[in-house]
Amino acid sequence: MQETKVVDDKFPRSEIEALGYKLEIYGEKSYNGVAIASDKPLTDVVRGFPGGEETAQKRIISGVYDGIRIIDVYIPNGGELGSDKYAYKLRWLEELASYLDSAHNAAQPLAICGDFNIAPEDIDVYDPALLRGAVLVSEPERGALERMRQWGFVDLFRKHHPDRVVYSWWDYRAGAFKKDQGLRIDHIWATKSLAERSRSIYIDREMRRETQPSDHAPLIVEFGDITRNDNSPIAESSFVIA
Repeated sequence: MQETKVVDDKFPRSEIEALGYKLEIYGEKSYNGVAIASDKPLTDVVRGFPGGEETAQKRIISGVYDGIRIIDVYIPNGGELGSDKYAYKLRWLEELASYLDSAHNAAQPLAICGDFNIAPEDIDVYDPALLRGAVLVSEPERGALERMRQWGFVDLFRKHHPDRVVYSWWDYRAGAFKKDQGLRIDHIWATKSLAERSRSIYIDREMRRETQPSDHAPLIVEFGDITRNDNSPIAESSFVIA
């Protein structure tokens, strides 16, 4: 979960735990905030960037589920090109890249997921010509995301749907959802060993039709067993990241 906008002791923990989930949360009043709900406890939970300041924006949390590191991020929006918020977004992406380099390696089964606030390619934008160079699609943002992909990630949506035009976010204004004027800015990326386990992925547009919806739609991926070349199982587990 991203953009929870609530300090940890105000998070609606009891309602979610009543459904059988374990929670790890990292939030702040009125802004930002991330959380992970899982059907079994996570281990080695890390909040924020290691060594980061206590006053830093609450935008990243991670933990290990069945040997798989899951990193949940809410990448800054960036405001407008040339603004302080845009500069902060680029610095934050640099810090994320440094964290991956120092704390992880691409041989690990690792997933990074959440609101990236970046549409990687023109196929992920309803009108590339209209939005050319704007925040969420600017070249510096896309370049930072491409460097992260080259670190060792697979965009799971594009793995399963290489040419499909579909979005995960629509502005509340001007009937953008009804006109399907959206962007694909919510992502689940995985390292190769984990990507090979992915069976399917889809964006649940129906959730966006709710009476009081988020402006984002959930992204859901299912993973299955790892198999050897002779199709015998290495691991006998399956799970979903949403």
